[in-house]
Amino acid sequence: MNTQHLVKMANQIGQFFESEPDQNQAVIDVASHLKRFWDPRMRKCIVGHVQSGGEGLLPIVLKAIQENQQSLT
Repeated sequence: MNTQHLVKMANQIGQFFESEPDQNQAVIDVASHLKRFWDPRMRKCIVGHVQSGGEGLLPIVLKAIQENQQSLT
């Protein structure tokens, strides 16, 4: 898996949901999108990236993954 490509894709999802006025809901929506549309291997890779520091991820994406690690793997 190309981690940098996954970071780019996750950030695009985060950018979409950043316009949500309720930031808590935006974090939930990012995590929900990852759960629904990403292959389990992709989710496992991005969670591993977050566990290694999450370099390059937008704060909203980082928070969504950190708060939902168990359900994403």
